[in-house]
Amino acid sequence: MIDKVRVRKELMEYLLELAKSFYPNEFAGFLRERDGVFEEVLIAPAGHFGRTSVFFNTWMLPLEHDIKGTVHSHPNHVCQPSQQDLWFFSKFGGIHIILCYPFTPADVRAFLSSGEPVEIEVVP
Repeated sequence: MIDKVRVRKELMEYLLELAKSFYPNEFAGFLRERDGVFEEVLIAPAGHFGRTSVFFNTWMLPLEHDIKGTVHSHPNHVCQPSQQDLWFFSKFGGIHIILCYPFTPADVRAFLSSGEPVEIEVVP
């Protein structure tokens, strides 16, 4: 069982900036992992980014084996997955990162598809 996720420092900084730039709307993306570390994000293609949800066509995602997780923002202070988040997590597997307002490193949480929290380690 996974108890920790490793995220490259540059990626974490970029994700926080994305969340701030999309605010007051949510954003969503898919995380690429290489050698056990999340290194890149693919922003959800051709979607709708609203205040309470994100919609996109999963058929437009590239077929890549190194996409191992998702990320999305919550433009509120709730850093727990909603019922809709848990449904989404169940469809994509892997690790799921939520960034909450005001989008600082302390406002980031990671979860398994089950909704169980996991620790985040930011690496150089």
